[in-house]
Amino acid sequence: METIKAIMTRRSIRAFENTPIREDQIKVLLEAAMNAPSSGDGRPWHFIVTTDRAVLDALADEVDEGNAVFKQAQAAVLICLDTSLEGFEGFGAQDCSCAAQNLQLAAHDIGLGTIWIAIINVPPRIAGCRKVLGVPEQITPFALFPIGVPAEKLNPEYRYDESRIHREQW
Repeated sequence: METIKAIMTRRSIRAFENTPIREDQIKVLLEAAMNAPSSGDGRPWHFIVTTDRAVLDALADEVDEGNAVFKQAQAAVLICLDTSLEGFEGFGAQDCSCAAQNLQLAAHDIGLGTIWIAIINVPPRIAGCRKVLGVPEQITPFALFPIGVPAEKLNPEYRYDESRIHREQW
């Protein structure tokens, strides 16, 4: 898929088929995520991957109030921020966001769907990730991505808005 087409057609997927995700597909997602730019080339991320049905169901209950998206997902990836690896202090969230966007675009490119579940700065979700996935205290759960073969087909949305553009100055 062409990059611009992937960007313009990617949608957040909330319903998944009961089709297992292959290990080679997960590796593509992780390769794309780890190829993201990061400040000072720090790459301050870690990834937790699960395909275990019991863990996915526990994530639904402990992280996102029973959200059915996790109960349908066939895998999930948690991106974690390790501030000790930041290339420049305070830039880790931007770095993890770049990794997250790459993961979503890669999923779309290979026919998978996902949705960004914000974790950072949401204490109950952080606690749920620590409980279910054993995230150490010095590592910050950043964003969680349930993954699967889409069971819904969403049309692309054109979101360009000229009123949000300011040239030279506000």
